[in-house]
Amino acid sequence: MRSDLTAAKALLQAEFPGGGRVLCAVSGGLDSMCLLHFMTTWGAENGFSVTAAHFNHQLRGEDADRDESFVRDWCAAHGIPFAAGRGNVRSLAEREGLSAEEAARRLRYAFLRETAKETDCAAILTAHHADDSAETMLLNLARGTGLKGLCGIPAKRDGILRPFLSVTRAELAAYAAVHGVPHIEDETNADPDAAARNLLRLQVLPLLKEINPRVVEHMNATAEQLNVLDRSLEEDARRRTAHVERREGRVTLSWETLGEAPWSVRPRMLLQLFDLLGVGRKDIGAVHLDAILAMARHTGGGESRLSLPHGVTARYSRGWLVLETRPQTLTEAVLLPGQPLRWGDYTLTLLDRRIGDGLALRPRKEKESWRIAVGPCMPGERLMLPGSNGGRSIKRLCIDRHISLEERDRLPAIYADGRLAAVWKLGVNQTFLPEGEPGRFIQIIKETEENNYEK
Repeated sequence: MRSDLTAAKALLQAEFPGGGRVLCAVSGGLDSMCLLHFMTTWGAENGFSVTAAHFNHQLRGEDADRDESFVRDWCAAHGIPFAAGRGNVRSLAEREGLSAEEAARRLRYAFLRETAKETDCAAILTAHHADDSAETMLLNLARGTGLKGLCGIPAKRDGILRPFLSVTRAELAAYAAVHGVPHIEDETNADPDAAARNLLRLQVLPLLKEINPRVVEHMNATAEQLNVLDRSLEEDARRRTAHVERREGRVTLSWETLGEAPWSVRPRMLLQLFDLLGVGRKDIGAVHLDAILAMARHTGGGESRLSLPHGVTARYSRGWLVLETRPQTLTEAVLLPGQPLRWGDYTLTLLDRRIGDGLALRPRKEKESWRIAVGPCMPGERLMLPGSNGGRSIKRLCIDRHISLEERDRLPAIYADGRLAAVWKLGVNQTFLPEGEPGRFIQIIKETEENNYEK
């Protein structure tokens, strides 16, 4: 047995070289009582100040109250600051449509975070160990998962440290025996029908240990290797999305940039976009990521959109992927000859001669039949204007003309057979510029608040 808990000490000393104030989550079971003992012995000798926190889930009646009293009394006998909390797990589960396990987890971690804040603790410590991580890997594998789900439980994340992740349940039992650490058993842990995790712990892992007694250690070694790979892919995705255009409620990425990435990195780039958008990755599954990646294949050269969790809309338009949380009312629309079309703040009419203000396009060549459409002005599109030495991005042209982001997003962009022909207020691409009379003229009228027309 690694009674010195080398890995646990290394993790804590790396995070807090001089010690610090920490909050220990203590249920009263073997694992958490070993953690509390470890932190009030070795931890106290190395500069750590410990507060114990117990959350009563109110799921087991008098037994749950017994657990709380046990931890409270042990802390009082050893001079350890103690905080208790409780919540109605069943009520939350019914209200939010959650499993009892998920509802309990949410309430418990909300309590731990609030208590850590109130007691000025720099981190929350939990007693998750190597067997817990192996169970998590198996559970994720059974339910369906990607690489992330096979990486086990992280040793640190969002202010939570798990110093016992390299220690097996058997080693903790030996530690408790050596140091005389008491604990109480949750009787539901012995019921394989109480939870899927119980079934894995009581029946599946013992069978695997018959094949190899060190299966838990080997699974965790594999998880460590997969974590290295996972971090590498995440860093690649972060680097490839470092320069996406960001604004409040919207992120924009060129499809070309996405396409240049290896297949294994593309889903992670999309998850990075959700992070940059500020909604996070929770509830974003493989089915959503696959649907986004498939958008470009089903647009037919136009625009497509997809509704996603957290009120996010994914929109693909002419080589650009846009994720946004605010409603986007401006979509691509075909202009029909002589029929006025209201598009955003403008009314556009496709004519065969110049009338009023608008954009003039060159005559069509023989056998040439253009599909003329108006759509949103994508920031990465480029125009080659008369007199310029080359194409410039819409974003750059708008900056030069002091056109704001909000106004840019509402400028009518004219497309001829899918190619950008012109943008209102910016001009006509040289390729589509008429030499004399236009073959096509798009009359553009901006409506005023008084519902009159302003050219």
